[in-house]
Amino acid sequence: MPNSIIFKEKIKSFNKEITVSGDKSISIRWVLFSSLASGISKAENLLMSEDVLAAIKTIKKLGVKVKLDKKICKVYGKGINGYQFKKNLTLNAENSGTLGRLILGFLIDTKYPIKLIGDKSLSKRDFKRITDPLSKFGANFNLKNKKNLPLIVNGNTNLKSFKYLEKKGSAQCKSAVIFGGMKSDGTTIIKAKKSRNHTELLCKYLKLPVSVVSNKNYDLIKIKKVKKIKPFNYKIPSDISSSAFFIALTSLSENSKIVVKNVNINPSRIGIITILKKMGVKIIFKNKKIYKGEQNADIEVTSPKILKSINCPAKLNSGAIDEFLLIFLIAAKAKGVSYFKGLAELDQKESPRLQWGSKILTKMGIKVITTKNSIKIFGNPNLNINKKIVIKDYLKDHRVFMTSIIASLTFGGTWEIHDKDSIKTSFPKFLNIINDLKNGN
Repeated sequence: MPNSIIFKEKIKSFNKEITVSGDKSISIRWVLFSSLASGISKAENLLMSEDVLAAIKTIKKLGVKVKLDKKICKVYGKGINGYQFKKNLTLNAENSGTLGRLILGFLIDTKYPIKLIGDKSLSKRDFKRITDPLSKFGANFNLKNKKNLPLIVNGNTNLKSFKYLEKKGSAQCKSAVIFGGMKSDGTTIIKAKKSRNHTELLCKYLKLPVSVVSNKNYDLIKIKKVKKIKPFNYKIPSDISSSAFFIALTSLSENSKIVVKNVNINPSRIGIITILKKMGVKIIFKNKKIYKGEQNADIEVTSPKILKSINCPAKLNSGAIDEFLLIFLIAAKAKGVSYFKGLAELDQKESPRLQWGSKILTKMGIKVITTKNSIKIFGNPNLNINKKIVIKDYLKDHRVFMTSIIASLTFGGTWEIHDKDSIKTSFPKFLNIINDLKNGN
């Protein structure tokens, strides 16, 4: 089993300061925006994961020059309408839902049909939720089974704006329409349920004709046609979703403390922080600063003596959507019954994560009651696993793999976890940091 790993020892208490990899959401958006800029853009600390490298390969296929070394990535943007490519082009989003969905917004005016493909996992995910609104601009999409990859984009050079109601809380759907609006005549209007807003913040920083009016539950976004994007440099902050694994590890460990340096703490991304604080975890933001519209800080976490159960408000879901597998682990150790609802969106990820969350907890010996969009977790603060647990056939979902590692280190037992290469999707350095913590380095 060359691509599996075995963990069979609980982690000892630790007190560490760490730095995790660059933010994936911002990295991919920087690559896409810079490809449309008029001139050379530079990024430091760009995440070197498979998802981001797939984004770089994609823009190169679209005729954009990229220079990449260990520290700096340079993108030689060709302007808002600068993509150049031959007929019969195929783009491969690999495992990246963010790339696969967002790039479609930039391709709706293509002169020639473009085929978009992905790996096995991505090809099972719903793309109709993206192509339905984008088709209202005037583009046409042919999808496998009317909702899956591969798909063919047939662009339209006479794009018209429209009004769009985004009610799932999907930043990918919202961003794709923003990108489409940037290429369309008139004013595109989006009424969007609250979700991460990296795209809007980048638009604001770049002074693009994109305005946002926020209220309690929705954002009203207006987009006008973009004539030019100036090149821009960006030092990518650390990823909150990657940091979350070490926040969870500390929350589940005894007498431990960790500081994760220079993490993006965009309010639309820190649902896990809010939830864990409610469950009794001590988390402090230090050295807070604003960088190009984004909030960054060092995150200090101290392990709690007691974890409290939670009836989690659904309004926190969108801000923690990538971290719920970890939150379920915390609930497994909490005193009492935790309840999470409105989680159907979890099954739109790399694997059906609500199902996998339930499956992992059941394997651990935790009682759960799961529906299509909710889960009840009956916590056991004294759980100590003394059996073998095998995690495999999970569509190589990187977050299932990493969550299983955290569970093994904090609940005990012997864990055989397959497809360790899955971490290349978002966090190639994950196991390096884990081993440093295990070994007290």
